[in-house]
Amino acid sequence: MKGFFTEKILFAKLKSQDQEAFLEVYDRYVDKIYRFIYFKVSDAAEAEDLTAATFLKTWQHIQQNSVTDAKTLPALVYRIARNVIIDHYRQNSKCDIVSIETPEGQSIVDEKQDISKESEVNSDLELMKKTMEQLKDEYREILVLRYVNDLSIDEIAEIIGKNKGNVRVLIYRATAALKELMDQKK
Repeated sequence: MKGFFTEKILFAKLKSQDQEAFLEVYDRYVDKIYRFIYFKVSDAAEAEDLTAATFLKTWQHIQQNSVTDAKTLPALVYRIARNVIIDHYRQNSKCDIVSIETPEGQSIVDEKQDISKESEVNSDLELMKKTMEQLKDEYREILVLRYVNDLSIDEIAEIIGKNKGNVRVLIYRATAALKELMDQKK
């Protein structure tokens, strides 16, 4: 309940054009939104630009529209990010080109992890990346929202504009499709 009140207060401050509140929203969601966008565009520089555009449009939307429910703030940011990605592809005439490769030269290293375990994890991640590329966009998006960005069913439903039952079915089908593809590759 405390988180909701924090969101509600933050939202009220945003409506009164409080720049500190906007910075708080930015700090809370920037990493998740960047990750969400990166999974769609597969280019770090583009993802950074689109993330910045997302927050700019979020600020403009809150100032110009009568958004009244504080619970929708995260969903609003994700919905705007989705629209920014769609606009990006429309402007660049790219359709459904989505890769989840990491940029060259970038590695994620946990110094406490031993090398054999790290290579096993990297192998599994590589298999997962290749397998997710075979899923249709809708499944890939729902899996990223649910398991990478750790959003609730309610938040996902609001972001993609479907009811909670449809979201649950999509998550089930996407997970089953991913599992089937993973089993075929082993």
